[in-house]
Amino acid sequence: MSKVIVISTSLRAKSNSDILTEQLIAGAKDAGHEVEHISLKGKKIGFCIGCLACQKTQQCVLKDDAIEIAEKVKNADTLVFATPIYYYEMSGQMKTLLDRLNPLYPSDYRFRKVYMLSVAYEDEEYVPEKAVSGLQGWVDCFEKAEFAGSLFCGGISDPGEADGKDTEKDEAYQFGRALE
Repeated sequence: MSKVIVISTSLRAKSNSDILTEQLIAGAKDAGHEVEHISLKGKKIGFCIGCLACQKTQQCVLKDDAIEIAEKVKNADTLVFATPIYYYEMSGQMKTLLDRLNPLYPSDYRFRKVYMLSVAYEDEEYVPEKAVSGLQGWVDCFEKAEFAGSLFCGGISDPGEADGKDTEKDEAYQFGRALE
């Protein structure tokens, strides 16, 4: 059994990525994982200022919600980032959080597997490529971790539309069950 942290990065009400994340979490729990869900809705996360003090102290000089999230990420076995695709890329708030997780780089982080769930209006296969590449770049900086897989659910746009997408909901559930 792994300790899994699932981070939802959509800020939209009735978010389709949140609907599918709920299914992923159900699958992960049914597979026996301990799951904690963190939503970025309502969180205050400032931009990294590039001071690099965290590389010596393993603490960020900015005091906001990223501090607590980073501590939870550090102590998880498995990470899942759920994001809507905006302009063929991860959400801006996801990228901001990834930058703010910089204090983890020199730390004794526990996570080994990193996954992504992405959702977009467009449904072509190439749509999530840049978002996956961006997360892969972050993972590449953590030599003990690996990018272990992604699930893309395309063709979903209106708020709450994913509720009626049984195939995608099942795919998200099965993706959650298969987490390591």
